[in-house]
Amino acid sequence: MTVEEELRTVRAASSGDAAAFERIVREHQKNVYNLAYKLTGSEQDALDASQDAFLKAYQNLRTFRGESRLSVWLYRLTYNASMDIIKKSHRGRLVSLSADGDGAVPDMPDDGPTPDEQVERRERLEAVREAVLALDEDKRRILLMREYRQMSYADIAVALRLEEGTVKSRLARARAALAEILKKRGTISFDTQSKWQNSEKEARRHE
Repeated sequence: MTVEEELRTVRAASSGDAAAFERIVREHQKNVYNLAYKLTGSEQDALDASQDAFLKAYQNLRTFRGESRLSVWLYRLTYNASMDIIKKSHRGRLVSLSADGDGAVPDMPDDGPTPDEQVERRERLEAVREAVLALDEDKRRILLMREYRQMSYADIAVALRLEEGTVKSRLARARAALAEILKKRGTISFDTQSKWQNSEKEARRHE
């Protein structure tokens, strides 16, 4: 949908047009579910989070003013619903966080890893997951927005009501904090550690 079509659909849905709301769900349900699954790591939890997000959207459509794309607004609702479920179940599935948004945590190749390599891979991913969950809420949120949802700095700025420079600064600090946690736990390579900790220098440039 274009921005104009989106606003018309939202206005119709907020006025009680069930077909309009169904169109919103059809348009966004795949991305909403995929995000919820990436965050929770569970099909059932992802379904629950998706349903909660769309219920919140239905209840609060009148508050949507089109200041951001509807997908960004739905992302915030999905994130919040998923985090509520994670807090209740003490679970999460967070496995790929890079220093610049283009790379990823060093991983084992997919072309026929040995059983030992598969175990090492799972342990590495679990270590990253636990480290991300150990971050404070603000750092965890901005990492997930950038690394998982691949949101642009502009969209993150709209979602969090921040300036783009502030987004970059906070993201750099979040990456540096994650690197520090992994360093203390001995679960990060020297190269990756150096790359992530350079994020603190990046953060200073945006201040």
